[in-house]
Amino acid sequence: MTMFHFFNCAILTFGPHAVYYSATPLSEYDTLWTSIRAAVVYLVTSLVKLVCLATFLNVSESDSFDPYQELLKAVFGFIDVAGLYFALTQLTHRNISQNHKFQAVGLGWAFADSVLHRLAPLWVGARGLEFTWDYILQGLEANANLVFSISLAALGSLMWLRKNKSKTLIPIIYACAGIVATMPSITSYLRRGLGWHLPKVVGFELFSSLLIAFISWQLFVACQRPSN
Repeated sequence: MTMFHFFNCAILTFGPHAVYYSATPLSEYDTLWTSIRAAVVYLVTSLVKLVCLATFLNVSESDSFDPYQELLKAVFGFIDVAGLYFALTQLTHRNISQNHKFQAVGLGWAFADSVLHRLAPLWVGARGLEFTWDYILQGLEANANLVFSISLAALGSLMWLRKNKSKTLIPIIYACAGIVATMPSITSYLRRGLGWHLPKVVGFELFSSLLIAFISWQLFVACQRPSN
């Protein structure tokens, strides 16, 4: 029963990544290598961010919300944006369109994040004798992160790769990218500052990820229209 619970949580956590790859044109255009290299960039970026956090952040004995520490975490969160910039602009992508490029990069980015932050807790905790909803909620959180990652990659594609975008859309694009980049600090404030429980936080993440995805899609469609 414990292994069954583990496999259910693992499929919920990592299955949507495989479904997204096989159900979209990404599999037809053989973008797996692009996703793998984006995942490697994510791991390097996470290592750099971890060193920065360990150097400049103090270890707090309490679980209370510290605005200064969370502000530093939000600033260091933009290291992910720098890594995403490298993955989108510096990696060579073999004859794939911009639409498929940002999806492949975002997919690899999200999968690496799930493996790095959720595989070990699942393996250790989900096989426990006592059933808990926490790991199912973590799987749902991984799905929200998948949407966030692809949305951030789409916004990054608009910022750095598309030149003929309308000037009126530029502030909206940067604002949405900033919100997605600082989402970990926002959820940390909801948990530790406002005392939200995990189900409520995950519900907020799912709703906000769908909202950001819709806005990103509208921005992408608007930027593809020919400028007057």
